[in-house]
Amino acid sequence: MKRIFFYLLLLLYVNVLFSNNNTLLLQLDEEINKRSEYEEAKEKELLLLEDMFRYASSKESKYQILGKLFDAYRNYDTNKSLKIAHEKYQLALSTNNKDYINDASMNIAETLCMLGMFKESLEIMDVIKQDELPGFLLPYYFHTYRTIYGLLADFVTVDIMRDRYLHETNRYRDSIVAFNQEGTLPYVIVKSDSYNFNGDYNKAICLIKEYLNKSDISLHDKAILYYTLSESYRGINDKYNEKKYLILSSIGDIKSVVREYVSLRRLAVMLYEEGDIDRAYKYVTLCMDDAVKCNARWRILEVQKMFPIINESYHLKEINHQKRLKNTLLTISVLSLCLIVAIVIFYLQKKKITVARLNLIKINNELSKVNSELKEANQKLIDMNKSLTESNYIKEEYVGHYLNQCSVYLDKIEQYRHHLNKIASAGKLDDLYKLLKSSSFIEAELKDFYTGFDTTFLQIYPNFVDDFNSLLTEPIQIKQGELLNTELRIFALIRLGITDSVKIAQFLRYSVTTIYNYRTRIRNRAACAREDFENKVMNISK
Repeated sequence: MKRIFFYLLLLLYVNVLFSNNNTLLLQLDEEINKRSEYEEAKEKELLLLEDMFRYASSKESKYQILGKLFDAYRNYDTNKSLKIAHEKYQLALSTNNKDYINDASMNIAETLCMLGMFKESLEIMDVIKQDELPGFLLPYYFHTYRTIYGLLADFVTVDIMRDRYLHETNRYRDSIVAFNQEGTLPYVIVKSDSYNFNGDYNKAICLIKEYLNKSDISLHDKAILYYTLSESYRGINDKYNEKKYLILSSIGDIKSVVREYVSLRRLAVMLYEEGDIDRAYKYVTLCMDDAVKCNARWRILEVQKMFPIINESYHLKEINHQKRLKNTLLTISVLSLCLIVAIVIFYLQKKKITVARLNLIKINNELSKVNSELKEANQKLIDMNKSLTESNYIKEEYVGHYLNQCSVYLDKIEQYRHHLNKIASAGKLDDLYKLLKSSSFIEAELKDFYTGFDTTFLQIYPNFVDDFNSLLTEPIQIKQGELLNTELRIFALIRLGITDSVKIAQFLRYSVTTIYNYRTRIRNRAACAREDFENKVMNISK
């Protein structure tokens, strides 16, 4: 059970991870769709710098603006950046400033390197004397040499030469680390690159992630750091994080409008290996377009290694898609033909179907009517049966009660007659007259009679008092020792079906007016409509 739970958690975790990367891929697609907006803003920035250069008054300010233009064009348009580097060099010569001349020369060498002209780049760099360079130019000097030898190592096919170029690359990488202050961006980039080269991937990850906590990192610098981080995760075979940081690096490259990059090409290869051919083709095509626009020859060569494979897979997929589409269209055509035949048959039978449908509707209506009548009759029958059952029950209860009551009364009358006979035989005429004039016997018997009525009624309707009071705004209060009072007894008779005030008056030995007044007074206290009150009383259940 624990193992199953563990696997479920692991599956959930993997799903969340892939979902996160899919979200980043969608974000990357959105940024690619907005690429023209970013390029438009970039072109405005370049035009502004060119205007500033034209209106600059001093050679010093012109040189500084050309430096900014070179940085802006460096990863955007190699031909333009080479032209600006030459302009910088000519302007530096006119100022006779040795530092400016060396800086512009290294700009030319760096750009030629991007164009794949490694020999010419090295010739320019070899002319520059390291010991004549000021401290602020040394890191750039080492960076340019490292870039040249690094690219030579990537493209050379002879192992001995590759080892030599890698040795030179590492030597200049170490120099960059030594001449940059610890914690600076150049230091972090080159040091983490060195860690990756030597297999210390976790050290590189820690160094970069610590630096990424800073808030003042530009988009392009973040893109470089993310790419280096993806290389570290590639070293430890962490495909998820490698892909994640390649996506983040690609987003940074797109938003900072550079055309010379690696991340998107690497990401396209990963997606191709995962089977996402459409995205891989889209990304690698964009890489090729940007490399051509930038005229970065070595990037073009890199893309060309993978482009034919992805392109062939994409077109093969398109061919298969076209085949499936043709098969689908053929199937749809056949189904359409069958549908046309069915429609023709349908219209031929339409008249018969219409008549049959009308007859069916008529029959259904008649059946519905009969069904409604049957339901109504059934409900009436149910109500009638219920009423009959209740009436039979009441009759049984009261017939039994009053048969017994009659027998008791006969016994009492016989006893009363014997009692009167004894008094008369004894000659006690005065006592006899007193008894005959007294109503105490009748009152006692009436009390017993009503008590018997109340008891029998409450046996049939045990909740009558509570149910009756729930229909009133002011409930009726019963005195101590009573089961029902006069008001309740009136409506108890109504519940039994005796609604005539004359009969109720005879039963309770009141005048008809008194009974009417009682009924009116109670109806005025009804919580419902006065005219519905007695109907609701009639519906009080057993």
